[in-house]
Amino acid sequence: MSDQKRPTSFRIFDFLFRILPHLILFAVIIGLWEIAVVSGLITSIIIPRPSAIGVAIVELYITEGTIYRHFFITLTEAVVGFLIGAGIAVSLAVCSSLSETFKRYVIPYAIVLNVTPGIALTPVIIAWFGYGMGSKIALAAIISFFPIFVNTLTGLVQVDEDREELFQSLGASNYQVFRKFRVPAALPLMFAGLKIGMTTALIGAVVAEFAQATDGVGVLMSRFSFQLNMAASLATLLSMTAIGLILFYTMEFLDDRIVFWRRESRRAAASRARARAWENQLGDMTRQTRFSGRK
Repeated sequence: MSDQKRPTSFRIFDFLFRILPHLILFAVIIGLWEIAVVSGLITSIIIPRPSAIGVAIVELYITEGTIYRHFFITLTEAVVGFLIGAGIAVSLAVCSSLSETFKRYVIPYAIVLNVTPGIALTPVIIAWFGYGMGSKIALAAIISFFPIFVNTLTGLVQVDEDREELFQSLGASNYQVFRKFRVPAALPLMFAGLKIGMTTALIGAVVAEFAQATDGVGVLMSRFSFQLNMAASLATLLSMTAIGLILFYTMEFLDDRIVFWRRESRRAAASRARARAWENQLGDMTRQTRFSGRK
């Protein structure tokens, strides 16, 4: 029985049954951690108690609410940097797939940019773009560029020659072959690169904040670390994790919606939607025919 045909109660029970072992393992780890710190096996200055981290999270998000401005600043820097880096990467990958000469001259510079450590570029980027959001966005764009460029170019170049010849034999132009065959075939690899680029953009933004900034989650974590407030520092680190999860699963959602043919459930849903559209269209045509006959 497919998931769509199973009752909702069964699906909820299956979901709870799958996550129950993970919840138990998580509770055991947290409990052992708390006991180790309370008993003195672990120094609380180095690794605070989980309960202290929970209190710090409540203070950051509820009592004091200091995290929100820094949270959204870092999120904005990562997203804008990713969009800039992805736009440049996809554009260069498309041009490289269409022109072998262009590809031959672009690839070496892309490799040089990739092998250069991003943290080494931070002082130069800050000198160019200043201490505001511009330097964080620029570093996020630079670090996210290469995985998107390589995956997109690989997807556009590695095509099924037999299928491409079939398109051409049916009279498709080069533009139609590229838009309706090569681009859809490259989308799975492209989205794989976009997921990596989205997370690396966050890394670039946070690294730039660590180097020099006045706002952002990285700045907040540095302040707590210098104060030896490790509970608040780890709570801020969990906020960085939350930003990464938001970005990753947003891209995962887009991947599931756009490249739907890779998933059986999404492909079946799309087929049913097309079938309903055809049935509605045929029903409208039948009604119009009957109405014309009555006249």
